[in-house]
Amino acid sequence: MENRPEFILTVEGVTKTFQGFKAISDLNFYMDRGELRTIIGPNGAGKSTLLDLITGRCRPDRGKIEFGKDTDLTRLNEYQINRLGIGRKFQTPSVYINHTVYENILLSLHGNRGVFAALFARTSSEQDARIRDILQTVGLGAHAETLAGNLAHGQKQWLEIGMLLAQDPKLLLVDEPAAGMTDEETRKTGELLVSLAGKHSVIVIEHDMTFVRQIARKVTVLHQGTVLCEGPVDEVQNDERVLEVYLGRKKKAAH
Repeated sequence: MENRPEFILTVEGVTKTFQGFKAISDLNFYMDRGELRTIIGPNGAGKSTLLDLITGRCRPDRGKIEFGKDTDLTRLNEYQINRLGIGRKFQTPSVYINHTVYENILLSLHGNRGVFAALFARTSSEQDARIRDILQTVGLGAHAETLAGNLAHGQKQWLEIGMLLAQDPKLLLVDEPAAGMTDEETRKTGELLVSLAGKHSVIVIEHDMTFVRQIARKVTVLHQGTVLCEGPVDEVQNDERVLEVYLGRKKKAAH
């Protein structure tokens, strides 16, 4: 019998309703380990709700969500899911604005217990090397001693991605990272996310199609809480169903 590939994330038959509104409807979604997946869809398609379900912010009415081979996420709370190695970055960056960039990463290191202990205990050479490696990865190596509150918008986004990396996540969930960025910041963000794929599995939710084209390997289109189509970005962009959902029109049939 042929072995089934080991998905890092399996979502099958998932439905979630809020006060009569079906936000997710019999959704099936599969993601390979080390994959970079982009999820797009119009407002109300269920994109953020899907991330909420994966991270335990809410529970499905029915269906299963598995992490790796056999970890049932629907039985765990947010804290337990985070400890498994699932990290989420929201659209608005959340950093410690009164601490330096270096201290932000230090506070986020996997295994740290409390702000006081992290900031006032002696930093080991291994921790220091890890922090500086993360700062180089996210393009903030020259800003280690800068207060996070003084960073530009894009830099705060990169710092928050660095803070997630410090937790050594297996799966990164990134919600609209290009929002509010300059063109140059957007380009650098795309390069960063592409560089993380392989070592990490990454789901990116995005509206900016220029950014999607930059990073996309495989695109999943959600509509009314279910998968409308899935595939390479060029194929998805030219799909008649996607054109209809996004542009409200169908291609005219040839006469």
